[in-house]
Amino acid sequence: MRPTRATISGTATAAMFGLLLVPLLAQSAGAATPAAPDGGADAGGADAVGIHVSGGQLVESDGSPLLLRGVSHAHTWYASETGSFADIAEAGANSVRVVLSDGTRWNRNEPADVGGVVSLCEGNRLICVLEDHDTTGYGEEAAASTLDTAASYWISLLPTLRGTEDRVLINIGNEPYGNNAAVNASWAADTSAAIQRLRDAGFEHTIVVDAPSWGQDWQGIMRDSAADVLAADPDGNTVFSVHMYGVYDTAAEVTSYLDAFTSRGLPIIVGEFGHDHSDGNPDEDTIMSYTRSQGIGWFAWSWSGNGGGVEYLDMVTGFDPAQRTAWGNRVITGPDGLAETSVRARVFADVSS
Repeated sequence: MRPTRATISGTATAAMFGLLLVPLLAQSAGAATPAAPDGGADAGGADAVGIHVSGGQLVESDGSPLLLRGVSHAHTWYASETGSFADIAEAGANSVRVVLSDGTRWNRNEPADVGGVVSLCEGNRLICVLEDHDTTGYGEEAAASTLDTAASYWISLLPTLRGTEDRVLINIGNEPYGNNAAVNASWAADTSAAIQRLRDAGFEHTIVVDAPSWGQDWQGIMRDSAADVLAADPDGNTVFSVHMYGVYDTAAEVTSYLDAFTSRGLPIIVGEFGHDHSDGNPDEDTIMSYTRSQGIGWFAWSWSGNGGGVEYLDMVTGFDPAQRTAWGNRVITGPDGLAETSVRARVFADVSS
């Protein structure tokens, strides 16, 4: 069995669609980062551990700006494709977002495997964003796990992840709610509780939280409650992640959503985006150019392994870097892509190529 990228429908004024992964037979130097804006939460200073939020933006341990430029990799379904980490780094990414499972829906990624993933990231000089994918579409997808379950999973991995705060970020749960408005109303409370559980357990990593509504937040729930969620983190070290697909098919929708965070000094990244999808045609050009001008990180979905009609979201075919797709070319060498904007994290400055 192999994962495929599929859509789930929901409506606002018109139909809006999210993204869900379900198991089916399948399937260098860059531009300078803009200065951090004034205001916003600041987890910096003498007590900061590893990567952290300062002035509304991500910085490294030494305070250097960290502009994430990465690719998602579906590790939990393609665990044998370990060469992809080197291939993603060779393509110019400075980070990789790694799909994991807590065991609710797919085979659980145990500590030894997660430790191996972190080592692969380190060996290839990639900042590692680990995400639990089993939460995808909770409230609309019956098989999805809760953010509380995801928090328990991360806590079980603390002995493995302790000491990696300067190179690993924890993305608590992928697209943790579908389009059920009644269920989504608990997003802020549930997300805050999960963050607090991780902090109480001893996590000092930067925490990344995905938006509801299949990550696209078309109801504005994360946008409107982000300040409260950040305030619930005793370390002030939480980053918000929106996934941009068909909901973001115009420049105005892209810029206004991101501005709603940056104008308040709230840290935001585009945790996933594509160039096309069955829910609409994302404005990838604006996503890439505006995040560059605003110093906002992003992760393109995805390196390889998509199926079920959305194979066009593969950046390379069959995990072969020699078979780069049009989408891969767009992300890697296109305007505002990896070749122009990705800068290796300073934490790896002393790591040989």
